[in-house]
Amino acid sequence: MNLEAVHAYFTQLQGQIVEGLEALDGRKFCSDSWTRAEGGGGLSRLIEEGALFERGGVSFSRVQGASLPAAATASRPQLAGCAYDAMGVSLVLHPRNPYCPTVHMNVRCFAAGGLWWFGGGMDLTPYYGFDEDARHFHATCKQALAPFGAERHARYKRWCDEYFFLKHRNEPRGVGGIFFDDLNEPDFDACFALVRSVGDRFLTAYAPIIERRRGLRYGEREREFQAYRRGRYVEFNLVYDRGTLFGLQSGGRTEAILMSLPPRVAWRYDWRPQPGSAEEKLYTDFLQPREWV
Repeated sequence: MNLEAVHAYFTQLQGQIVEGLEALDGRKFCSDSWTRAEGGGGLSRLIEEGALFERGGVSFSRVQGASLPAAATASRPQLAGCAYDAMGVSLVLHPRNPYCPTVHMNVRCFAAGGLWWFGGGMDLTPYYGFDEDARHFHATCKQALAPFGAERHARYKRWCDEYFFLKHRNEPRGVGGIFFDDLNEPDFDACFALVRSVGDRFLTAYAPIIERRRGLRYGEREREFQAYRRGRYVEFNLVYDRGTLFGLQSGGRTEAILMSLPPRVAWRYDWRPQPGSAEEKLYTDFLQPREWV
């Protein structure tokens, strides 16, 4: 188990992704470093009101403590009270143009009680659906996992579909991608290699979609629908997301944990899509579970 090698990769990955996103937007991310009294700290890279991204964040954190919080021990009660070392890179990007999808990616490593495990994945949340975009995103996710077993993509895609689902709304957050957790077999090096393969393909999965859609014209109707759908994104992150719960329970920096929240959101009590509209199609067709590749 070489946690320092993981730390080095995660910080390199953060810089690589930020550099690629800056090239897309044309504006620099700002940096905000922080430390934690109990142990650890991190670096948040942020962009607001860019040419492309209305808000985006790419954060690295490494948090150490004397006792795991409840969010981490719910499925591992034997580790309650154990010291821990948790680190990862997490990003969320909210483009201004409603035809450009929101995206999330996370890669992480935990160590506690002599045990270790990896987790991560990436998923796409479009406001208006384009089959070409979803197929590209899922195909890139599949390519990232291909060296590690032919069956792995189908399993991690299904896991993503099940995890990023708003049970109280009975609807998916987006079109999914891949999600995995508790990865600790066959050995540390193999698991670390899989996580690197996922992290290294993020820009390949997302940048071509942004390039295709960033120039599409939109109006207030599209922005209103985007704000409405962003409300679902906020609901998931605050109610279900395990990373958010772990960060808040472990005493991480609140601003860094909640950087995933979009700047413009709306909740409408009685909204319904117009029959035959692009908004209705998102619900009745595009968000329905399917095999994209």
